[in-house]
Amino acid sequence: MGAIPTQRETASQLSGAPPHTAGASAQDLGRAHVALLGSSLAPGAARAMVRAALADWCARGLPGTEQLTEHLAADVLVVVSELVTNAVVHAGTDVEVVCLMEETGTVVVETADHHPSRAPRGGDDETPADPSEYGRGLRLVAALSEAWGITYRPGTKTVWARLPAAGRETAADAGGDAVTAEQIEAYAGREGPWTGHGPDARPWTEAAGEPPADGGCADAADTGLRGLRDREWLGRGALSFLAEASDLLAGQLDEDLVASLTGQLVVPRLADWCGVWLEDESLGRGAWSDEPGTAVGARLARVWHAGEGHIDELRLALEKDPPRARDPWRSGPVGHPWPGDALGTQGAALAYRLVAGGRPLGALVIGRAGPAGFPDEITGLVEDLSRRVALAIGAARQYARQATISAVLQRGLLPGAVAEIPGVRSALVYEPRDKGGPSGDFYDLFPAGDGRWCFAVGDVQGKGPEAAVVIGLARPWLRLLAREQYGVPDVLDRLNQLLLDDATEAADAAARALVAVGGPPVAPGDGPQTRFLSLLYGELEPFEGGVRCTLASAGHPLPLLLAPDGAVRAVAAPQTLLGVVEDAAYTSETFELRSGETLLCVTDGVTERRSGSRQFDDGDGLAAALAGCAGLDAGLVAERIRRLVHEFGPRPPEDDLALLVLQAE
Repeated sequence: MGAIPTQRETASQLSGAPPHTAGASAQDLGRAHVALLGSSLAPGAARAMVRAALADWCARGLPGTEQLTEHLAADVLVVVSELVTNAVVHAGTDVEVVCLMEETGTVVVETADHHPSRAPRGGDDETPADPSEYGRGLRLVAALSEAWGITYRPGTKTVWARLPAAGRETAADAGGDAVTAEQIEAYAGREGPWTGHGPDARPWTEAAGEPPADGGCADAADTGLRGLRDREWLGRGALSFLAEASDLLAGQLDEDLVASLTGQLVVPRLADWCGVWLEDESLGRGAWSDEPGTAVGARLARVWHAGEGHIDELRLALEKDPPRARDPWRSGPVGHPWPGDALGTQGAALAYRLVAGGRPLGALVIGRAGPAGFPDEITGLVEDLSRRVALAIGAARQYARQATISAVLQRGLLPGAVAEIPGVRSALVYEPRDKGGPSGDFYDLFPAGDGRWCFAVGDVQGKGPEAAVVIGLARPWLRLLAREQYGVPDVLDRLNQLLLDDATEAADAAARALVAVGGPPVAPGDGPQTRFLSLLYGELEPFEGGVRCTLASAGHPLPLLLAPDGAVRAVAAPQTLLGVVEDAAYTSETFELRSGETLLCVTDGVTERRSGSRQFDDGDGLAAALAGCAGLDAGLVAERIRRLVHEFGPRPPEDDLALLVLQAE
């Protein structure tokens, strides 16, 4: 195989013509040509054309075909697939494909598109910030080719690659004859496994999900054939295997899914079967026992076999014989007993510890039938893969821990149950935008003693931990002040001062910390910021025939009152956000909620729900929606408003949603 061209070498070829014409006449060359539409079918059609051409040239005995090996034919198919895919994806035009064979056995592939202003991706100067799916195709072309380059002509750009027979394993080296026309035609029947492009393309010998020709079991009679396939795959498929595996495992947030993907990566490419054990991290120690047949806190998360009929038996055998304890600092694989009772054959099995950040996470066991065992190159490749698997499992567990903490925190910030009020039906909708973290919206409805109930609907500036801090301050203080018989305005006054004092203390602490370490003084606007809170807070006092309601809105969407006849009006005046103005004086409004009347309280996730440039509450949209709820009970009113908010835009809401409906019976 020729050396991969450097950036300078590739750049020097950009204005030159492909070198296939030098010293060769048209009579000396096998030449095939096809014009293809720029669609997803183009790569497959190009491969079919090349297969047919190679078979035809071999049948005719053209000069150079005696040098054509199965290895070279497979490389030509890889290269033509990558070049055509690159042209379709990045040029987006029709593609012309030319395949030529010189009398020396060198094969030249050319693809021409009609978008000369757009250079293909994949040069050595590609930046790390480029999306990972770009560029691998041409790097693979560079690795398989003696030389490749780009030729620009008016209206056309041609990307070409030369694949020489010289220096490669010949048919004699492989212990056989040159590839025949029949063998190449047999390739045509294996079109199916070729899918995708770049790292997603698969030669038929290692297509994802397709077991090797010997079935991956001990019945394989030709160990030499398998060794040849190993060498071929390590020379070509392994170029992108680890990169592909890293991309596939990265970002997986479930450890069982990581274990499942690991099985699909290993089998049948690298082994006939595999098993993945995961430790119970709550034990805080290695889970493997010194006694055979026992595993403390470990579970067999995934078993994979090239033949699905063996999976159940293999699982039972592996569960009885998990990996043994070993030196935690020792790297590399160790031998593992072959599950002969389940597979009925003999072979080799290896166990790899899965360790990330110094923490044992489990083990990966792989097995291969037959006397040959695993080549050193395969064991090394699986060791590299096992490190990536361990990192993915560690990341998934870290995410699970954080999600659990967030869920517990979220539950602690919201009431365990909504109080029932005599003579009042209530309904609640609460939909945090981020299901995995604390929301900025909160609500409460609780008894305050002496025949009084209080309610609150609030929205904290920001999300996540900062919002949780504010809610953790506000909700307990609301309950405490209400039960101490403070009225609505006094509760808001004191909560406003509490937020301001808390922000001041946080800023002072940050300033002292900076001074202690010799840092610069805190400039205005730097350091911890005041935590703003919009809040709708009220009291309810039931009486014969209705409920007396006293409430105030501090920077919050105003509550709306729906009469039985469909009339809607706001029942509070707008006032300043909490945590903004020192010594703010809040006032309240009092009204009677009569039988059949409904009070709607929402957060700005409802009023500011967007659809393009429009918001849900534009033109009193919320009031109009509430007017259409006349005659509905509290639960149906809440559900109808929720549904209208979701249907307002084509995409899901981008903010937290909270709404509380109170209806006098």
